[in-house]
Amino acid sequence: MKSILKLIKRFIVTMLFSLVLLLFLNFFLLLLISYKQAANHGAWSSADTVASALTENGDGTYRLSAQGEDILSRTNAWAILVDNETGYILWNSSNLPEGIPTQYSAASIAMAVRGYINDYPITTSGYGDDLIMLGFPKKSYWKLISNTFDYDFIRNFPKTVLLFLSCNLILIFFVYMVVTSGVLRSVKPVIQGIEALPAERDVYVKEKGLLSDLAVSINKAAEKLRNQDYQLQKKETARANWIAGVSHDIRTPLSMVLGYASQIEENRDLPERERKKARIIRQQSLRMKNLVNDLNLASKLEYNVQPLHMDTVNLVSLVRQTAVDFLNLDLEGKYPIEWVAGEDMQNCCAKADKGLLKRAVSNLITNSQVHNPDGCTLFMSVGRTEKMCRIVVEDNGTGVTDEELEKIRKAPHYMVCDRETGNQRHGLGLMLVRQIAEVHGGDMEVSHGKAGGFRVVIRVPGTE
Repeated sequence: MKSILKLIKRFIVTMLFSLVLLLFLNFFLLLLISYKQAANHGAWSSADTVASALTENGDGTYRLSAQGEDILSRTNAWAILVDNETGYILWNSSNLPEGIPTQYSAASIAMAVRGYINDYPITTSGYGDDLIMLGFPKKSYWKLISNTFDYDFIRNFPKTVLLFLSCNLILIFFVYMVVTSGVLRSVKPVIQGIEALPAERDVYVKEKGLLSDLAVSINKAAEKLRNQDYQLQKKETARANWIAGVSHDIRTPLSMVLGYASQIEENRDLPERERKKARIIRQQSLRMKNLVNDLNLASKLEYNVQPLHMDTVNLVSLVRQTAVDFLNLDLEGKYPIEWVAGEDMQNCCAKADKGLLKRAVSNLITNSQVHNPDGCTLFMSVGRTEKMCRIVVEDNGTGVTDEELEKIRKAPHYMVCDRETGNQRHGLGLMLVRQIAEVHGGDMEVSHGKAGGFRVVIRVPGTE
């Protein structure tokens, strides 16, 4: 909404600026035209020039200089010299039109000075006691033949012009505000409706005004989003219930498989080959159990239904204890663990859920074991960088290619993978590790290990 108001304000400022610019442009053009008229010296100055250019020869004749002839030629004017006593023409230019009177009374001279002789605009100038009159082409000048404007009007003309301009600007601004206020009343609910769409609020815009068609479209979009959200919630609820149901229903038969497989494996009366098969069944069943548990935990973390028991946890002790547990289970010694000591290990404490972090570290160790069935060495360390504590689990196993590493980094959701079905199950343990890190306000990073294997770093905020 603020952006729309800014747009309207910008439009108002642009309009006012345009009006002011137009006013100054017109004023400049008026000055330019007036300057050109003044540069032409006008009809009255031409009469003065001709009067000064006319000389008497002494024998009753007169001679007009080249300057005077140039003025008459340039302005296409004619000239006469009227005697002061008799009113007769003493001299005239060679281009005197036909029908021009040869004698003038005081009254006719007064009319000529104010206006015209036979529709020719007239200007005058003194020549001693006599009178010089210049006649110009009939449509060259417009003359006022009466006192039309009083002195006060001329004196207050600038104020009058400013008053008219001000009234016009106020009227334009008033009309603009009336029009835009109506538009704003129509735009405001539409903008509020658009802003409310991503906020997941119930949206309804009254379908009236100038933007009624847009309001109808917004209401349809809001209804469609509500339906999609409802359907999505149904799907998510069904998925969560399915995962919880499978986790619950598979627990009993899986426990029976594990129990019977352990009994067969420990039965000394059976051949070693059969006991080995039972051991494989037990190991794969145990892996299946861990996968189901991971899936169930990942679902709970996603829907924020997994309770977090936050406490101050010493990450060094947690990682070491997890490593010891796995070493005790590795009876064949295929997965030795080396502890990489660091100077900043003693300060690695975090506010975290101990059980979840231990699960994350266990998943990383299991991940290395699963992808290196012939055995590998694991390198584990704990350190601190500024405010973040890091847990590093690395192996010297087969590792992954650059392409596989990029796929792991961009792996889709553990349940959402419509196109790349081959990636659907890959990295479930790593995704769970990422989720655990994120619920603690941290993150996870995967890369190639220094020993050529796979390397994972968990970062979580440390305590002061």
